[in-house]
Parts: sequence; C-alpha cells; structure tokens
Amino acid sequence: MKDRRRFIKWLVGFSGSLGLLFSPLAAGLGLVWAKAKKIILPKGTRMETLIGKDPADLDTHYLELTPLEKFGTMGLKDYQADLSSWQLEIGGQVKNPTKLSYAKVTEIPSIKRDVLLICPGVFAYNARWEGVSVAKLLEMTRMSPGVTHVSFSGPNGTHEKSERFPLSDILSDKVFLAYRVNDQVLPRKHGFPLRVVAEGYYGGDWVKYVYKITAHQS
Repeated sequence: MKDRRRFIKWLVGFSGSLGLLFSPLAAGLGLVWAKAKKIILPKGTRMETLIGKDPADLDTHYLELTPLEKFGTMGLKDYQADLSSWQLEIGGQVKNPTKLSYAKVTEIPSIKRDVLLICPGVFAYNARWEGVSVAKLLEMTRMSPGVTHVSFSGPNGTHEKSERFPLSDILSDKVFLAYRVNDQVLPRKHGFPLRVVAEGYYGGDWVKYVYKITAHQS
C-alpha cells in the first residue's frame, strides 16, 4: 500500500513537471493556433468582397494598399480644425494631464501600421497609417495604476462622439492615433488632424477629429 501511494505521489509530481516543461511550448502553439484561425487574404483580394467580413477574423499581411482616392467615408467629413488653437488633451486617470499642439504631437517618434478598415455593408479599404502611439502618450503623462480602458473623443462640439478600448489594445499599439495615411497628410474628410486607427475593429469605432484621450477604469 505504501509503495502504491509513493508511486501515485511520484506520478502527480512528474505530471506537474511535464506541465512546467512544456508550458512555453503550449503557449507558443496556442499563439500559432490563434493566428491560424484567421482567414488569410491573398494578394489581389478585392475590397468589395470584404464589406461583410469581421476585420478581427482576417489576416491582412498579403493585402495590397488601397489608393487614397478610392477610400470611402462615413459620418462627419467637413469638420475644420483650427491648428492655431487646436490641442490634444490627455487626461482622466493620469498624474500629469497634458495638452499638446499638433506640432508637438507630430514631433513624437511615429509608428506606422498597415490596417484594414471595414464599414459593414458599405466599403472596405486597406491603408498605411502613420501617427502617434497612445501608449507613449500615457507614459509621458504617467498613467495611474488601475486603468483598464482608454476613450477617444472628437470632434469638440455638437458632433462629438466617444469610443473606448481596452488598455491591452492601447499598449500593443493595436489602437493608435494617425495623422498621415498612405504617406500623405490625413485628409480633412478622413479625420484631420487625428483619427483613431483600431486594428480588428469596425470603422464605426475609428473616431475622427480626435481632440481628447481619457484614461479610466471600466
């Protein structure tokens, strides 16, 4: 009986050791599996075939960029920001609330991502977005502990709308703010001076004319 108990104890310990040994491998396989579940869009995919798709389900690595003149637009498209007075406000649960001019925003080292935008049933286009990491802005303003989400608001005024995103998507730069697209200054109708770029989210969440970032708890 004692020998049996010792064997069972050893077996449990050995199984636990195997779990520790192979856990990094399992994690890696899980990541590969998560990526494998996405639909790989081949080169030459026509944009009109994507308007009914969920961008979170698509692997766009082989997708060509859409020329700027072929971009669709939804929502407000004639807001005029006055750069002489416009400022980006960063507040909420941060230790140093800050306001930055457009010039100051564009002085921060930029990031660049190819991200697909889909407005369900209307249009889809893939673009190269360049702008500022919101994670960097939160680092500059010393985000407080306990923050779980970040909200974006724009434009300032009667047409203002806000959308929020989990902090994890901010810190990974899955969600950031763009001021250029396809190597050109972001056009007015597409949200100049700043718009949200949100990989894996529908276009309705991509707030245009952003003037305010708010860090907060859910």
